[in-house]
Amino acid sequence: MSPLIAPSILAADFANLQKEVEMLNTSQADFIHVDIMDGVFVPNISFGIPVTQAIKRHAKKPLDVHLMIVEPDRYLEAFKDAGADIISVHYEACPHLHRTLQVIKSLGVKAGVAINPHTSIDFLRDVIQDIDLVCMMSVNPGFGGQKFIENTYSKISRLKDLVLANGANTKIEIDGGVNIQNAPKLITAGADVLVAGSFVFNSPNPVNTIKELKSIPIV
Repeated sequence: MSPLIAPSILAADFANLQKEVEMLNTSQADFIHVDIMDGVFVPNISFGIPVTQAIKRHAKKPLDVHLMIVEPDRYLEAFKDAGADIISVHYEACPHLHRTLQVIKSLGVKAGVAINPHTSIDFLRDVIQDIDLVCMMSVNPGFGGQKFIENTYSKISRLKDLVLANGANTKIEIDGGVNIQNAPKLITAGADVLVAGSFVFNSPNPVNTIKELKSIPIV
């Protein structure tokens, strides 16, 4: 069994976005990770609905949309219509998280919850069975290319224990600073999905880099 790989399109060459998406189509990537930043929830602005629609027009892989925005409930249907197959909202941005998860599921897409490095996984205890995917930030969100936070490994293990204890089918996704050196340890700790941006798109051969990540066994 292999991990799921979700290259982050944020690190792609936006002057050649169609070409980059087509490259991912030919690769062993499982998802295309789409980072939406509003400059309010995180200190950076990425792109929004029109670019997501453009990615979807060319993508043959599911879109894993990560909303790093305030008031995400206002945009759930719009991103579903733009082509999202998974929508992850931040725990820190959702005062009524259970209701938000129910809305996402009612749209016919998978529901994810992202958590910042300082956020305890204990806050997910009462909704873990409603979550299809937890996007655990292993860097502070907002910018690509940051240094991986080492405490992530133990946090993954605790989250895995929570998932198993509740009989949930929740997948654990790691987002930030993932590379071929730390990926095996992340998988050993319990990660199911690896998001990789700069490590993939800045490599000499992104297709081979994705293949390397994909070849790490889950035991």
